[in-house]
Amino acid sequence: MERILLRQWRDSDLEPFAAMNADAEVMRYFPAVKTREESAIAMSHYRALIEERGWGFWALDVGDVFAGFVGLAIPGFEAPFAPCVEVGWRLRREYWGRSIAYRAALEALVYGFEILKLPEIVSFTAATNLRSRRLMERLAFVHDAASDFEHPSIPEGHELRPHVLYRKRA
Repeated sequence: MERILLRQWRDSDLEPFAAMNADAEVMRYFPAVKTREESAIAMSHYRALIEERGWGFWALDVGDVFAGFVGLAIPGFEAPFAPCVEVGWRLRREYWGRSIAYRAALEALVYGFEILKLPEIVSFTAATNLRSRRLMERLAFVHDAASDFEHPSIPEGHELRPHVLYRKRA
């Protein structure tokens, strides 16, 4: 089994992170791909949050290679289910279908429930993102259909605006 590691971000992560965020297939369930500058800003933000509070979206290594990110975050938008902490992930395509996101998300969930003592962690995605929804279900999250929502940062009428919410309790 491949060794995975959740860790703090390094400057050397920027190029593979930016390439991942510029990949249209990886970003299929987001309104747009990200520029290198947008990726640099996001990476800096993720790094600062980990420095500040000890957790966040960690860089994910498989072996010694940057494969994406997995971790915990406080959503940056207002929603009826907030305040909350979410688990999220994004992996480079070559790491899909190998249970890497599953294993890394389990580590993030253990951190959230055992170290942070969170009573609940949520996860959400575009309603059409069946791959992420299957992973949420495999992680034993339960779909809370009554809390599905229109993502406020996606324009009205956009096919990705309808989002589903999943919950997992400690």
